[in-house]
Amino acid sequence: MKKIITKIKENGGFVNAHSHIDRANTASYFSKEEQYAFLKEKWRLVDKIKNQSSTSDYKNRMLECIEDQKAFGVTALLSFIDIDDIAGFRAFDAACEVREESDLNFKIACQTLKGVLSLKYQMMIEFQLPQIDIIGSLPSADNDKSKHLDVVMKWAKDYNKRLHVHVDQLNTADEKETELLARKTMQWGIEDKVTAVHSISLACHSKYYRNEVYKMSRDAGLSFICCPSAWIDHPRREDLAPIHNSITPVDELIKNDLIVAIGSDNIMDVYKPYCDGDMAFELRMLLEACKIYNEDELVKIATTNGRKVLGID
Repeated sequence: MKKIITKIKENGGFVNAHSHIDRANTASYFSKEEQYAFLKEKWRLVDKIKNQSSTSDYKNRMLECIEDQKAFGVTALLSFIDIDDIAGFRAFDAACEVREESDLNFKIACQTLKGVLSLKYQMMIEFQLPQIDIIGSLPSADNDKSKHLDVVMKWAKDYNKRLHVHVDQLNTADEKETELLARKTMQWGIEDKVTAVHSISLACHSKYYRNEVYKMSRDAGLSFICCPSAWIDHPRREDLAPIHNSITPVDELIKNDLIVAIGSDNIMDVYKPYCDGDMAFELRMLLEACKIYNEDELVKIATTNGRKVLGID
């Protein structure tokens, strides 16, 4: 790893292409029982910390997290930031201040944890769209994922911004969100501007289906972000599926000439109480889980590809 880390430094440093630093270092606000809750339950539980946080609280958390990220060799970072009726604009206003003050290349995406189909949430996000660097999306937050994507893709097209979409997070063959994302990207004519975040459930499907999705993804110009430790704690299930690790199938994405970057996802919050955002750890987990030993490819994932999906290069 030392050789790889040296190459990463020579290539501009780590890019953390996906995080949620407005909630960083808040795990202690939640009980152990809450920390063990399922993902979609935590979408509601985080309202607790949002209710208690002032703009100053948000700013201090983000500045602290950014200093930690810099210590880990990160030089560019994207964070999804909550915009909803609980957080209001407090988190977003704080993020904008941090973006101005930090010497880290810090990009802001909107987190759509309450969905986008409600007129209230649409208006809140649209009000901030000029200041948002990358449009963020969580289709599962709405009952109609297709309509959700129509809303955020219209924003992406109208504002000429990149779009990052949480898809296929639950490691189950019931999910086919990456396919939906690729089809919608082509329908809206925004090829090469959309990034799939996670796409873990792809690995649950047959090889034939996976290959079809990879073809669609190439046609759509989809890129991908893998957060290696994000779903490694996936609870056991009794579903029948191909044997696989609960991680984005990065080895296959690379073989299909698809761009893959890496992110930390949540840092020491109710979702991941012990994830410290060390990108060297995340990269090591990725290479072990997906058996990727090509050092040049790993360096690209950690640096160049991250800058591409953030629109820096």
